[in-house]
Amino acid sequence: MVGNDEDVADVVQETILTCYEKLDQLRTDAYFHTWLIRILVNKCNDLLRKRSRMQFTEEPIEIPVVDEAYENAEWKEMLMTLDEKYRVVVLLYYIEGLSTADISEILCLSESAVRTRLSRARKQLEQKL
Repeated sequence: MVGNDEDVADVVQETILTCYEKLDQLRTDAYFHTWLIRILVNKCNDLLRKRSRMQFTEEPIEIPVVDEAYENAEWKEMLMTLDEKYRVVVLLYYIEGLSTADISEILCLSESAVRTRLSRARKQLEQKL
């Protein structure tokens, strides 16, 4: 969702800290994974909102990076072309292995909306391939 490894590390760290601090608010232990993923998605959305409000005044310094996972580069690039609402669902379904019911609970959507977003994302990815 956030696009680079540094932001991912920050978001994961913030998520772990928040989960630790608010563990007493978890009502049912069986929903820990869903609760954790929901906090992670919210932290990602917070970071994306902050990033959209930033205004850069200087040209960033480009540092060449060799990506060890070159075979995943095309997949990551394709995911970044999707709208955020489709990208989140695809990541949760394919990468995290969550069911559509779990995703619907995390994102506060109906299960049919999650299935529709997955279907539309697959069609967009198919067109781009």
